[in-house]
Amino acid sequence: MNPEVLSSYQWTLVALSFLISVAGAFVALTAATRIQRTNTHSTFNILTAGMALGGVGVWAMHFVGMLALKLDVATSFSMIETGISLAVAILAAALALGFVARAPDSLPRMLGAGLLLGTSVAFMHYLGMYGMKFGGFIQWNYGIVAISLVIAVVASTAALWLAFNTASLARRFAAAVVMAVAVCAMHYTGMAAAEFVCTTPARTALPRGFGYISSFNLPSIVVMAAFTMVVLIALDQFLQRSLVTHSNTTKIRR
Repeated sequence: MNPEVLSSYQWTLVALSFLISVAGAFVALTAATRIQRTNTHSTFNILTAGMALGGVGVWAMHFVGMLALKLDVATSFSMIETGISLAVAILAAALALGFVARAPDSLPRMLGAGLLLGTSVAFMHYLGMYGMKFGGFIQWNYGIVAISLVIAVVASTAALWLAFNTASLARRFAAAVVMAVAVCAMHYTGMAAAEFVCTTPARTALPRGFGYISSFNLPSIVVMAAFTMVVLIALDQFLQRSLVTHSNTTKIRR
């Protein structure tokens, strides 16, 4: 039995993971800018921004990045860990954005929220990795794990600063690219910390258990989740514009 697991990346999916992160970051920056401009810190607005940043920009990017990794052993994913990782990513991003939104000029708030968000992103990443099941185990390089955690905290702090300091469309797009580079750097650094070790001769046998789905079915789950989040974000944008239009019309009539 050969314990070595051969791995490679499908670079088209790596590129796609980056583009997804850019899109999520851009929407999150736009939502954060609106919160700051209108001074509306409603739970729904902040949750929408958290969904864009944590749900699309981080979580969806993570699992597309996981799909980009090709191993010569069969893999399944536990939907329990996958679902919890999604909830953690969205709630942490929403909490961090909401905390900073109340006082964007406060450095302690920015640093505290960056630490919260970065730690949560790293937790989401490694929980998602734990949810990946195959006939063996992962051996971790904890030095690289520590580096990925530092990247996550620094990247998250920078992301929060950019979220409330990017007014123009061009600056928001540039900031979204920077955020995506940081998120992808954390993800693929974390992936580099993992060495996959096979402990079974049946390398092609799919691991089975409660809530497990094969890696072949994971893309449909990620697409459905990402599409649902995009619809909710679009609905929020539509409602906000409708409210602004209604408010302006009322003022003109008066």
